[in-house]
Amino acid sequence: MTTYMLIFAGALIFAVSSTPVARKLGWRWGIIDQPGARKVHLKPIPRLGGLAIYIAFILALLIFEDRFRISQLVSILIGATLVSFLGIWDDRWGLRPLLKLSGQIVAALILVVSGVQVQFLPYPFLNVAVTIFWIVGITNALNLLDNMDGLSGGVGAVAAAFFLLLAALNGQYLVGSLAAALLGACLGFLIYNFNPASIFM
Repeated sequence: MTTYMLIFAGALIFAVSSTPVARKLGWRWGIIDQPGARKVHLKPIPRLGGLAIYIAFILALLIFEDRFRISQLVSILIGATLVSFLGIWDDRWGLRPLLKLSGQIVAALILVVSGVQVQFLPYPFLNVAVTIFWIVGITNALNLLDNMDGLSGGVGAVAAAFFLLLAALNGQYLVGSLAAALLGACLGFLIYNFNPASIFM
C-alpha cells in the first residue's frame, strides 16, 4: 500500500508542476484550440495537457514502482508513448483518422505480444481481438469526452480510483500501480482543467 501512496503522490506532484510547463509549450508550439461557433471558450486555449498527464504517469512509475516488476511495464509504456505521440501530432498538424487508428492498433498489439491481454475467452484469437478492441475503444472514448472542462480527466480519475481499489483488494500489484499513477496524474491535471480551463487535455 505504501508503494501505491508514493506513486499516487508522485504523479500528483509531477502533474501539478508539469501542467503549467505543458501550457507554455502549447503556446510556443502552436498547439492551441481556437474558439469557434460550436465551442464554449471565447479565447484560444493550449491543448497539451495530455503531455503533462503522460509525463507525470511515466515518472511516478519509473521512480516509485518496484524495480523487480519494471520489465512488466515496458510494453505498456511503449504503447502509451506511441498513443501519446500520435495525439500530440494530431493536435499540432492533424492526422488522418485511418492512420491514427492504425497507430492505436499497433500500440495495442505491442501489449498483446508481451502477454498483456484479457484471458477470459476460450479461444486465443478472441482474447486478442477483445483486447485490441478494448484498448482502442477506451482510448477514443476518452478522447471524445474531452469536450467539456474537467470531463475526460474526471472520468479518468474516477475509473482509476476504482481500478486501484479493486487491484488493492485482489493483489493485482501492477494494475494497482498503474491506477495509482493515473489517478494522481489526472487529479493534478484537473486543477488546471476545471471550468474555466486554462489548458485542455
